[in-house]
Amino acid sequence: MLSKKLKIIFSVSILTVWLMIAISALYLPLPANVIHLDKILLIHDVKALLGYDDLGRVLWYRLVMGAGTSLQVAIGVIAVSLIIGTLIGSLSAYIGGMWDHLIVRIIDVFLAFPGILLAIALAGLMGPGIMNVIIALSIVSWVGYARLSRAQVMSLKHREHVQAAIALGCSHYRILRYHILPLIIAPLIIEASFGVASVVIAEAGLSFLGLGVQPPDASWGSMIKDGSQYLLMAPHMVLVPGCALMLVVLAVNLLGDSLRDYLDVKEK
Repeated sequence: MLSKKLKIIFSVSILTVWLMIAISALYLPLPANVIHLDKILLIHDVKALLGYDDLGRVLWYRLVMGAGTSLQVAIGVIAVSLIIGTLIGSLSAYIGGMWDHLIVRIIDVFLAFPGILLAIALAGLMGPGIMNVIIALSIVSWVGYARLSRAQVMSLKHREHVQAAIALGCSHYRILRYHILPLIIAPLIIEASFGVASVVIAEAGLSFLGLGVQPPDASWGSMIKDGSQYLLMAPHMVLVPGCALMLVVLAVNLLGDSLRDYLDVKEK
């Protein structure tokens, strides 16, 4: 029990710091692009404890801007893919027939390609930019929510309470909204929590390849890419965004594990 509490405290603390930093990056005018030519690759000083990058910009400000970028992409991708995937999967399972068969075949086509490779291809076709990254990752991510919601609805639509609602003459919309969807929210929340970690890593990977956020805007992936050229002379350029990325992904995964244990009715 103690380990579970520590896990929750750690994950919530890290995610709270990430959210606060990311929100400050979206609303505060940070001098993230101010260049100090006399402090290029400096590891740290009094004004910048995390050091400077290859252009003499303060790494802390760049890190804060990258946190804002990752939060925007995570919220955008999770919201779009969750809504679209749940809608398609639920309707597919509830309607059944040829519609369900068609949706299953489309899902199989998407699953035939590795997700990150498909996202790279889509981002390459649409061009770099934060909006294109959100679109590309949403096209890849909706499949998981569609599969999960379809499986849940398939197991629920023949339950007694659903059959009773049909016998009472309830509309299909009312049955889906009040008798089925509330019962599949828990697994979708767990899936979305793990999806945040995947999206943050995918956004960093696309930015590392030059397909994500473009200069002078910052992303943790682009910061790691810039620092990889100076890894021996200035390892802090890679360690700072790399550790931030690792902590956020670890905290999200730990929180997802805790949510899964908490919402597991069988274990209770």
